[in-house]
Amino acid sequence: MTTPTTREACADLDAADPLAPLREEFVLPEGTIYLDGNSLGPLPRAARERVRRMVDEEWGQGLIRSWNDAGWFDKPAVLGERVAPVIGAEPSSVVVCDSTSINLFKVFTAALALRPGRKVVVAERGSFPTDLYMMEGATGLLDGYQRRLIGDGGPSLDEALDDEVAVVVLSHVDYRTGALHDMAAVTERIQRHGALVVWDLCHSAGALPIHLARCNADFAVGCTYKYLNGGPGSPAFVYVAPRHQDAARQPLSGWHGHADPFAFASDYQPATGIDRFRCGTPQLLSYAPLEEALELWRHVDLDAVRAKSVRMTSLFVDLVDRQCTGFGVEVASPRDPDARGSQVALRHESSYPVMQALIDRNAIGDFRAPDLMRFGFTPLYLRYVDVWDAVVVLRDVLSSEVWRSERYATRDAVT
Repeated sequence: MTTPTTREACADLDAADPLAPLREEFVLPEGTIYLDGNSLGPLPRAARERVRRMVDEEWGQGLIRSWNDAGWFDKPAVLGERVAPVIGAEPSSVVVCDSTSINLFKVFTAALALRPGRKVVVAERGSFPTDLYMMEGATGLLDGYQRRLIGDGGPSLDEALDDEVAVVVLSHVDYRTGALHDMAAVTERIQRHGALVVWDLCHSAGALPIHLARCNADFAVGCTYKYLNGGPGSPAFVYVAPRHQDAARQPLSGWHGHADPFAFASDYQPATGIDRFRCGTPQLLSYAPLEEALELWRHVDLDAVRAKSVRMTSLFVDLVDRQCTGFGVEVASPRDPDARGSQVALRHESSYPVMQALIDRNAIGDFRAPDLMRFGFTPLYLRYVDVWDAVVVLRDVLSSEVWRSERYATRDAVT
C-alpha cells in the first residue's frame, strides 16, 4: 500500500472513495476534523426528523396507544434484528436494551451459571474498567470465585486457561491501543478448555466486519453510540448464541423479560429466546436516533469500511512517523494493520495538554490516562484529507509547544 505524500494525493483518494457519499448523511461542524467517533459518533441527519416524529406524533398525539400503534414495545427486538448483520449474528440472537454495563452483568452471571463448579474468571487487566467493575460486582454476590487478570505484564491467556476457568471476558478491540483480537482463534482456545467467552464489541461494532456466529462466540455486548452513531446514551445490545438461549438465565428478571408481561403474574417466568435478556421499560426517546443510524447500515459494505479504515490508520501512522519525529511522540497501537482496530493511540508524556491544544484547533480526539492520545478513524464520514490535516495540526502543536499554555493543564471531568 503506497502512502500518499501530498494533500492532493489524499484528495484523489477521497474522489475515488466508494464510501464518500455517506459523509453527507451526518452533521459535521464546518472546519472540524472529528477523530473521536470511537467515543461518540456524530449526528445522523435523518435522526432529527425521527426524534421529532417520536416526540410530536407518537408521544404527543398517540400517547399510550403508541406502545402498540408505533411498535414501541417491540423496539428492542426490532433493532436487535438490525444490529445482528453488523456483528455477524444469527437472527433472533440480539436485543437492544439497557447499557453495556448492565448487559455485561446479565450475560456474565448467566454464563457463570452455565459452568457450575468452575470458580475462576479471566479478564484483561487493561479492559475498559466497567467490564472489570461489573465482574467484580457479580462475583462479589457469589461465593468462592477467583479472578485472573491477563496481559499488561501479567500472565498470557494461554497461561491463565485451565479446567477451573468458567468465563473469559475480552474486548475485541482494546479501548486504549486499538489492538485487535483474532476472535475465531481466541474463542476456540477458550472453548477448548470448556470455558465460555463474553466479547465486548464496543470498539469494533461498526468499525470492521465481525462474525459472531462464524466464530462460534457464546455471548457478546456492545454500545451503539460510537461507530454505530446512535447518539449519546443510546441503548446497548446483547448477543446470546442460540445454543445457550434456553438454558441461560440472567439475574435481572424485570417484567419486559417475562414470558407474558401483561399477565401481571406474581412469579417470574422467563421469555423464550433472546427476549429473556430484556429487563425493564426501555428509554424510548433514545431509540429514535438509533433507528435512523441503523438504517444507514443496511446499505454499508463492512468490507469496504474495513479497507478504508486500514488505509486511513496506516496513513496516520506513516504521517506521524514522517512529520512528528523528535517531539516525544510514540505510536502505541500495533503497527500491523491486521492487528489494529479503527483507532490509533499516540503516547506522549504530556498527552492531556497536547490533546486539549488539538481540540482547541478543531482536531478532536481524546485522552486516556495515563499518557495516551486516541484518534478514531470512522470511514463513513472521515476523509483522507482530514487525516492529512490532523497530522499537520499535531505537528504544529508539538513544534510550537503551544500545549504548554496553562489553560490546557486543568483536566475536565470527561477526558
